[in-house]
Amino acid sequence: MKQIMQFVGFYLFLAFEKLLMLLPKKARRAFFISLGTLAYKLSKRYRHVVRDNLRFVYGESIDAAFIEKVTRYQFKLLMLNFLQTMESRYYSIDTISKNVEVINDTIIKKVQKEGRPIIFITSHYGAWELGGSILSAMYEPLLIVYKKMKNPYFEKYLLEARSKWRISYVERHGATRGILKRLKNNESIALLIDTNVNKSEAIQVDFLGHKVSQIKTTAYFARKFNAALIPVLIHSDDDVHHTLEIFEEIVPPKTQNEEEDIRHSVEMQTEWLSKEILKRPEPWFWLHRRFKDDYPEIYH
Repeated sequence: MKQIMQFVGFYLFLAFEKLLMLLPKKARRAFFISLGTLAYKLSKRYRHVVRDNLRFVYGESIDAAFIEKVTRYQFKLLMLNFLQTMESRYYSIDTISKNVEVINDTIIKKVQKEGRPIIFITSHYGAWELGGSILSAMYEPLLIVYKKMKNPYFEKYLLEARSKWRISYVERHGATRGILKRLKNNESIALLIDTNVNKSEAIQVDFLGHKVSQIKTTAYFARKFNAALIPVLIHSDDDVHHTLEIFEEIVPPKTQNEEEDIRHSVEMQTEWLSKEILKRPEPWFWLHRRFKDDYPEIYH
């Protein structure tokens, strides 16, 4: 029965999607923004998650108007990311890329000339779905780690939508083998470094002013394969036109003390991301319970 319901729900969604794609783009965008507003009003639980994250990072005295502004934008951001995934199934790469300006792409080209693999480190920030697609389509075909979804039909839908952008995937459980193969072949991967992680698989570093468990996979593989650690974020001023910003390669020390070098590398990564989030906090995905394993009390 569960599988039947998943099947029916998915194909009803597909029918609804086709109707939405008949609308003018502005009308479609307005519809998804209104969905974000509705979600904001109905989802008390996730409004509290945003509030708790902001108070944890900025302190209890944080301005209430700032909390509301960031919270409202979170739901809008989530809906617009889903809209961009939907539109990517119908529009060409050339059409979508017209609204994206890429800056500092010489950093990527330099590493490509050197013949080194690239580990793009990024975050749930701004139009992250669009950012990964543009990066993969225009510069380096990417391997991305994903988390298995409960509905296999929606999972297939999302993976197929991204495949036209030269993105390939490996499921989170057992992802190491796929990453190893990719980097051995001097190919590129992209990893989100802002997700909550199991303490047993992480090290403690500073992130947004607090000691948190942070993945060390990026640092370990960069050292093992002499891969370039290149940070990437996508910014937007009007939710229509975007800027994909490529940052300077993070070059950690490489000494006889591998453990300390990896720690230093991870600290450099979180320092970069913390700086960018605090510079422009609104586009970061505050809806995520990033600190639940290290500080579960903040979500009570």
